[in-house]
Amino acid sequence: MCGTGSYCGLVSTRASSAIKKPPAKRRNTRPEKTIRKLLDATIEELRQSSYLDLTVRGVASRAGVSPASAYKYFPSKSALVADAYLRQLQDVPMFTDVNQSARERVSATLREMAFVVADHPEMAAACANALISDDPGVEPARMKIAAEVGQRISAALGPGWPREVVTIIQMTFNGALITAKGGYLSYPQIAEHLDEAVRLILRAPNINP
Repeated sequence: MCGTGSYCGLVSTRASSAIKKPPAKRRNTRPEKTIRKLLDATIEELRQSSYLDLTVRGVASRAGVSPASAYKYFPSKSALVADAYLRQLQDVPMFTDVNQSARERVSATLREMAFVVADHPEMAAACANALISDDPGVEPARMKIAAEVGQRISAALGPGWPREVVTIIQMTFNGALITAKGGYLSYPQIAEHLDEAVRLILRAPNINP
């Protein structure tokens, strides 16, 4: 029992100050490194072979990762390719120069996103196949890609534009990727059509900000 003095309070304070907090846990970066290795290996595999020949085991071997680890993060080759495309898409610069018109910014954004795989036909075809696949393993990456593309279009447009405009432009871009897969048009031709589509969409009545 403590008296009216301050001794008990002093002991309590000293005791609490002597209690050390547990050290902060270090962030485990191993999964991130493994995923990066697998995505880099996926891109390299597609530069040397076709989407049809691509296998998760082959990618794992190139990455120096066990097949079990590869399947832990990517249940299928479509999921691998979709995530590889997402990583490349995230490296595309944002066009938000206020000295340019909205049309110029959006056109530049769509061109950069379309050309991200233009130099690698197998990668381009693989991305298109992965994005239209009914493989449930692709869905998480597909949703992230849609969000990334929509965010970039919105940033390029600037404030005040209706959400419907973003949706229409995004659907146009998605259609361009599928067209590229078919090989009907070259990427420069697709870029020209995207420019014209943006011009027509932004000139349509009742959609200006």
